[in-house]
Amino acid sequence: MNLPNSLTLARIFLIPLLVVVLLTKFDGKELVGAAIFGLAALTDWLDGFFARRRKQVTTFGQLMDPLADKLLITAALVSLVQMELAPAWMVAVILGRELGVTVLRSVAYSRGITIPASPLGKVKMMSQVVAILLLILGREYLQGFFVLGYVALWVVLIAALVSAADYYRRFAQVQARHDVSDFEAARERASRKKAPSPGADQDRSRFASRS
Repeated sequence: MNLPNSLTLARIFLIPLLVVVLLTKFDGKELVGAAIFGLAALTDWLDGFFARRRKQVTTFGQLMDPLADKLLITAALVSLVQMELAPAWMVAVILGRELGVTVLRSVAYSRGITIPASPLGKVKMMSQVVAILLLILGREYLQGFFVLGYVALWVVLIAALVSAADYYRRFAQVQARHDVSDFEAARERASRKKAPSPGADQDRSRFASRS
């Protein structure tokens, strides 16, 4: 187990701890929760940094890193809804987008098609981290910045919808090209089957000469 993969697993292990802290009533839980979430978000940057620097990019890391990100953000947003710090409908739209994009990429991958990550994904991820931290701390400690948390959440929502539309557009384009190539390959195979072989032509000519 290399360092990047260890950081990814550490992020996954921090998720239930984050939920327990945020949903348990005790003094200073916002500070503790924000610290746990900030540490988990930091591991997201560190595992990618070390994977590239040490050339330790593995299949396990490529699969588990985005899954860990989605689990972390989902747990944090659902906890914020339970704490009445985030509107449930906005969280539902954001998480619905994550599910929809995951399904699209899975379908494309099963057909041998790779859809690269959208550039808006980085904007969305950064906005999510900022929004969650501000919403956790804003009500008790940074009340002047609480409204910025909502602004950042709106940025997340807009980026999620725009990037989802971009994913669907690219999926449709790649799928159309993929279908065309399959159709052409099938037509070529069919034409080969219909075309008489050279041996068959010789057999016909011999039969005609004998008759």
